[in-house]
Amino acid sequence: MLRDLRAARDDQAEAALAVIAAADPDVILLLDVDWDVAGEGLATLQDRLGYDHALALQPNSGVPSGFDLDGDGTTHEARDALGYGRFTGDSGMALLSRLPLGPAKDLSATLWADRAETEGLLPEAARGVVPLATTAQWVVPLEVGDTTLTLVTMAAGTPVFDGPEDRNGLRNRAELEHVAELAREVPLPVVLGRSNLDPDTGEGYRDAMRALLDLPALQDPMPRAPDGTDDTVAWSGPGPMRVDYVLPARDLTVTGSGVIWPGDDDPLAAAARDAGPARLVWVDVALP
Repeated sequence: MLRDLRAARDDQAEAALAVIAAADPDVILLLDVDWDVAGEGLATLQDRLGYDHALALQPNSGVPSGFDLDGDGTTHEARDALGYGRFTGDSGMALLSRLPLGPAKDLSATLWADRAETEGLLPEAARGVVPLATTAQWVVPLEVGDTTLTLVTMAAGTPVFDGPEDRNGLRNRAELEHVAELAREVPLPVVLGRSNLDPDTGEGYRDAMRALLDLPALQDPMPRAPDGTDDTVAWSGPGPMRVDYVLPARDLTVTGSGVIWPGDDDPLAAAARDAGPARLVWVDVALP
């Protein structure tokens, strides 16, 4: 990733950067961003996009667990990591902001077994090792003048690609329940990120997504694309789904929202298509 960003040699990365630059958000959570220990990838993103404040903590994705989590007789494959990943830091998160960020609370090490029943889902010895967060879980204060919003990130694992034990589906549900609990506990929460779950279609425990959308502490602006749909991704298999969200606190006033999914006659159409199957979701809010 770092090589591609510095040399502007990856068409998909350049298309994604073009979409972000066109949206020009004050705060954005980027997913599927590789983490590196020196923070060079994050610094390059800041430089390319012009953000003064940023955060990228080590994710769980790709970190070896030392256990055969998928039961195929090996302990070193992507599905055996603490969170799915081919290498440590694979497909992490990056938070970019033009507004000051307060000290982040990193809850990525919270154990899955401490949050939900994992019998039959994990080897017994692994229950003290495998975290709940497939990617990461952060709570980050955002300073907006004299007001502090609390960003609650969301990067739940996919609820598919498992077996009859439904390990991924149950982990996804537990991750969303944790996000909902955090949103209830913090002042002026803004939940943002990917749940990997559509409340109305597809596999997974859709009731967990509906419960988050209906949380009294939050509001759902229902961002829509120009064609009126609320889809945020177009996967080749499952097709269009709503799996990416920005859910502001109930006490904030939403002044606008949308999904950047331009039509063919829009100058941004090619970049949005080349950036990948996911689309950028945006919400504007006014302080109380």
